[in-house]
Amino acid sequence: MTRFAAAMALGLVCLALSAKAMPAELPAEIRAEAPALQWLGSARLSVWGFKVYDASLFVAPGFRAEDYARHAFALELRYLRDFRNEDIVRRSIEEMRRVGSFSQAQAAQWTAAMRQAFPDVRAGERITGVHRIGGADAGVRFLTNGKFSGEIRDAEFARLFFGIWLAPQTSEPAMRQELLTGTAPQGGKP
Repeated sequence: MTRFAAAMALGLVCLALSAKAMPAELPAEIRAEAPALQWLGSARLSVWGFKVYDASLFVAPGFRAEDYARHAFALELRYLRDFRNEDIVRRSIEEMRRVGSFSQAQAAQWTAAMRQAFPDVRAGERITGVHRIGGADAGVRFLTNGKFSGEIRDAEFARLFFGIWLAPQTSEPAMRQELLTGTAPQGGKP
């Protein structure tokens, strides 16, 4: 192996490790909501060269990407730019439609609920969605900068909302792959 090839290989390993830097510990708000969760993957969303947010996925042991809607997990978005509440809500509904269909009545209901749960965000702020399964609490519990900001108790909403990042129909398949790195079966993709 030439020195150049060895340097390239080392550089690629360092790049891969820096891209998947594991958080030092489970964020306190996630630990309070779901203490069994563990970090699985992180990714950055950039659009046309603009850094939008960093996402981190925290899952329970046994998490399977193909059945994400059946598992408890948390997804944290750390914003790298300022966004208005209305823009976050509008884009969420657009992306949810990529994952599956829903009625105009559902869209209106979910839009109103997200407007209540999502604030305007500034660079450095975080919104975390905690996926809750089973029973009357099934749906999503939202935390903004570690504090409760709303919840939507609707399993179908939760499936479509988290599908923005985790469903095969996502508009960002490379980001999905980075978030799910730890779930790939031997010799295959999640």
